[in-house]
Amino acid sequence: MKAKGLPRSVAELRARVGKVTMRGGDEVARARRMLDVYLETAATHGLAVEDVAREIKSGLPALRIGGAELTAQTDSAPVRLAACAPGCAFCCILAGDEGAVILEAEARRLHEALVPLAGAPDGRAWHSRACPALDPETRMCRAYDARPMICRTYVSPDAEACRQISEGTPAAGPGVLGAQRTYLTVQALGRAGLQGAVTVPTYALARIAAAAVEGRDLAAALREARHKPRTLEDERARLTGAATD
Repeated sequence: MKAKGLPRSVAELRARVGKVTMRGGDEVARARRMLDVYLETAATHGLAVEDVAREIKSGLPALRIGGAELTAQTDSAPVRLAACAPGCAFCCILAGDEGAVILEAEARRLHEALVPLAGAPDGRAWHSRACPALDPETRMCRAYDARPMICRTYVSPDAEACRQISEGTPAAGPGVLGAQRTYLTVQALGRAGLQGAVTVPTYALARIAAAAVEGRDLAAALREARHKPRTLEDERARLTGAATD
């Protein structure tokens, strides 16, 4: 049985996404086109709308589209000029207890990667606001292959600027690649297309990581880290002023 309010088909979901009104101008238009291609492909392959809705809820379309964007930006100037290096973890000193916005699939992968490390010293033994995924001695990420999109897209040409920001002092240079904004916008469009039928949550990176290394199960981690609905749009707006490209 379909969830109440769920589109009757992928074609109807495409139509809903096409009618979503959202701030962002050309960036939203571009993300909408890419999501439309994704949905068109899903329909061509005969995927049921229930399956597509589950994919959107988990964030898979956003991750795949954003991931393709990130690959295309590999040779961009911000990446070529990045000062990022192993053990330079100033960007892993997080603001508050949130850290960053991540999607359900990312939250699940991150939790799975860190659960085996439960009880071991974590990044907070190095710095009280460091990401729990860090090794406190090497300052290397212990969940590198499972790191969320924000960790993959944040770059800086100046490590000193990162240090200043970690201490609360504004500095020019660090920022996110466009792939991060694309991924968030695709997720926002998909969520709007499913409004009233499927809840599409986001989660706090730091809380997921902390729950995992403190030994709490996935259900508890997701419950503790779940954001209020407005958080996704707030993050999109914030990153508009933090772009490097």
